[in-house]
Amino acid sequence: MDKLKITLQYLLPKHLVSRLVGKLAAAELGGVTTWFIKKFIAQYKVQMAEAIEPQPEAYKTFNAFFTRALKDGARPLFDDAGYIVHPVDGTVSQRGPIEQGRIIQAKGHDYSALALLGDKADVAARFEDGDFATIYLAPSDYHRIHMPVAGTLSKMIYVPGELFSVNPLTAQHVPGLFARNERVVAIFETEIGPMAMVLVGATIVASIETVWAGTVTPPTGKKVFVWDYDTEAENAITLEKGAEMGRFKLGSTVVMLFEKGALESFVAEVVPGATTRMGQAFAKKA
Repeated sequence: MDKLKITLQYLLPKHLVSRLVGKLAAAELGGVTTWFIKKFIAQYKVQMAEAIEPQPEAYKTFNAFFTRALKDGARPLFDDAGYIVHPVDGTVSQRGPIEQGRIIQAKGHDYSALALLGDKADVAARFEDGDFATIYLAPSDYHRIHMPVAGTLSKMIYVPGELFSVNPLTAQHVPGLFARNERVVAIFETEIGPMAMVLVGATIVASIETVWAGTVTPPTGKKVFVWDYDTEAENAITLEKGAEMGRFKLGSTVVMLFEKGALESFVAEVVPGATTRMGQAFAKKA
C-alpha cells in the first residue's frame, strides 16, 4: 500500500491539483466553507480554543481558518537569551550536522544543501559543516512561521520544483524530497551568524507567504528568482525573536540551516519524532 501511495504521487498532476485546491481554499463559499472547516476540525482534532477566533463561522475562507492567529500568550517564548526557539508547531523530522554538504532526510536518504538553496554556491558555502533541523507541519498544526532568533533579511530565493507530499511516509521514500519540491529560501543575518529558513511547498499547498513580500507566486517555469536586501538600509527588514516571518496556506515543512559553530547543541528533547511548539527552547547558542 505504501508503494502504491508513492507511485500515485509520481503520476498525479501535482501542480494542477494544488492550484485548483488553492482557488477553492481562497473562495468565499459561505455555508460550504463553514461546513468544510467544521469537518476539518473534527477530522484532525484542531485545538480551536487556542485561536483568537474559535468559531468556524468567523472564517470567510478556508485559508483564513488555516492561517488563523492564536491568542496572546498561547505560545510564550522561552526567556533564556542563550537559546533559540522553535519557529513552528510541528514534529521534528531530522536534525544534526551538515556533513560534506549533505543533509539527512530520512534513513537511507540525504540531499545536498547546495540543491536545497537553489544551487547558489555562495549561499551554500556559508553553511558548510554547520547544522540543520527539519520540522514537518501536520494539517492540525498552527501554520504561521516565526523567527527562532532575531535577524535581518539579506536574501530571498524562490526555487521552482515538484509538489510531492512532505509527510513522513514520502520523506522515507522519495529521494531528495525537500531539494526537489518548490520552496522559498530566506537568509537572515543574526547574532549567531547567517540562518536559512527554507519553506518547502507540498501537494495542495496553494502558496507560501512571507511578511515582507506577501504571497510568493512567481511566474510558472523553471527559473530561480533571487531578491537581495540591504541589511544596512533604513528600511532593512529586521524581525525580532518570535516574530512572524511567514505562513503556509495548507501544511508543509521548514528546514533551517545554521553556520558552523553557531549552535552549541540542540536541546535534549529535539529528536526525530518529537512534537514541537513555537516558542519553546530549540537549541543552545554557542
